[in-house]
Formats: sequence, C-alpha cells, structure tokens
Amino acid sequence: MTDNIFEIQNLCIDVFDMARKPLFGMTPKLQILKGITFNIQRRDVVGIVGGSGSGKSTLGRAMMRLIEPSAGKIAFEGKDITHLNDIELRSLRRRFQMIFQDPMSSLNPRHRVSAIIGGPLKLHGFERVDFLIEEALDHVGLPKSFKSRYPHELSGGQRQRVGIARAIALKPNFILADEIVSGLDVSSQAKILSLLQKLVLDLGLTLAFISHDLSVVRRLSNKIIVLKDGELIESAQTDALFEAPQNSYTKELLSAIPLPDPKQVWN
Repeated sequence: MTDNIFEIQNLCIDVFDMARKPLFGMTPKLQILKGITFNIQRRDVVGIVGGSGSGKSTLGRAMMRLIEPSAGKIAFEGKDITHLNDIELRSLRRRFQMIFQDPMSSLNPRHRVSAIIGGPLKLHGFERVDFLIEEALDHVGLPKSFKSRYPHELSGGQRQRVGIARAIALKPNFILADEIVSGLDVSSQAKILSLLQKLVLDLGLTLAFISHDLSVVRRLSNKIIVLKDGELIESAQTDALFEAPQNSYTKELLSAIPLPDPKQVWN
C-alpha cells in the first residue's frame, strides 16, 4: 500500500467567467487552479494556506470530489477518483470526510444532533449507531445529552464540535478542515485546535487544514502548502518554511504574523 493517502497531479479547475460573458459567442473560462501537484502522506497534518482568491477552498472541494476537475488526477489511497460518479464514490466517501467553515449552514437546523451525526452512519450501513453517536460526542468533549439538541441551541464552538463529531463518527482515514476556526472567538479557536491535535494522535488521522492564518497552521501542521492565484508556489516542512521561506509571497504572509522580536525580519 502506498504511503500517500492523497496524490494530486496537475490538477486544474476551470469555471465560466460570467463577468466577461460576451453578447454573442462562447463564454470565456477562468482558471481557478493551475496545474497543482502534491502528495499527502499517511499521518501527515498538512496546512493549505493562501490569501483570498488563492484557490485553497476550491482545492479542498476538488479533493473531496465536490467539484469536478477540469484536468489532472486525484488519487485516494492509490485509487484514481478523479472522475468517479456519486454511486462509485459512495463506498469511498466514508474514508475521507470534510469539516466545513460555517457549521450553522452545514448542520441541518431542523435535525437534532443525534440525526446530524447518525444520518451518515445509517447511510453507510453502520451498526450500533446510538453508541457511535455517543462515542463521537465524547471524542469532541460534548456530553451525550447533546444528542437531543438542535444547532440553534448550541454555541459556535459547540456547533463546530458537532461538525467534527459527524466527520469522525464514520471512522475516516482522512479529514479536510476548511477554515473551521475563522468564525470563532480566540478562546474557542484555541480549544478547537487543541481538539484537532488530540484527535489526530488518538485516532491516527491524516488531516489537511485550510486556513489564511499562518499562525494557526503553524500550530497544527508538519507540512505547509502555499497557494497564490491558483498556483502552488511553495511546499515545505513547517519548520523549514518558517525559518527560510523561498518565495517572496510566502515571506509576505509570514511578515504579517506578529513576532516576539519586533526587530526580526525576513531576508
């Protein structure tokens, strides 16, 4: 079995550019991702960073096959999933899960927590669903009494924990977290990051963490991928990237992080 849990090769995403749609003729295309290539190894925690419009969320959704690639290849655990349809993907989706940025929009407001977590378990044919719901809640630090609550009865941090519980309940090998602390206060952010660190260790997860905040990514990740304008411009181990960034854009991102020593500058 390959050590790579995800292999991305020359991945391109094109969309129709409606802002430049002509009165007659073909609508031009806008290239969102431009030949992205990288691997994620098992047990890696990879930070995917970049500014607004860099393509990082599009990359994540393409990896999860929520967006159809225009070109290139996506392989999960050695299997090419680039153009599998929903039926072909169904048996694989349990093994790669996504946690979304806004839990209020990704959690059905009409469903209790038990249904939010239990629905995917039933869909994938798990037994002892109630036990697995309570186990997942315990993993994310919520009491089993939360099963009867609705999303609007929870705080932002609690809703995000439910989103995490829904993902880990399926016993995945890989989780992608897309800006999941950006809408939380500083205290809740720290707690969610600590929870993710604990889950990676306790459950043996491989994690990709999308963020615009390099200080957040530094805390979690052992490897960082930097995107700009749809291109992968730098990829390195976290310590190496922070100590000696190679790309000028990476240096700009790093220079925006408050430093303990105000005299420190990036060369």
